[in-house]
Amino acid sequence: MCTKVQLKNIKTIILIVLLLSMPSLSHAQCAMCRAVLETGGGKEVAEGINNGIVYLMAVPYVLIAVLGYFIFKRMK
Repeated sequence: MCTKVQLKNIKTIILIVLLLSMPSLSHAQCAMCRAVLETGGGKEVAEGINNGIVYLMAVPYVLIAVLGYFIFKRMK
């Protein structure tokens, strides 16, 4: 039988996995990148720029999450 703490940990892990899988589903572009891509370039270039933007956006969030985890563990 699972305790409340174990259920909370499982829910947290599931949430983290879902959030980490979302960048591959979202294809966002900044205004400057969109302007460059609309002037020319193939689909491969556009997809590469989209992936680069998503990875650059995700890295600070991952670093903050890791830092928060270590701070949480130290305060506990």
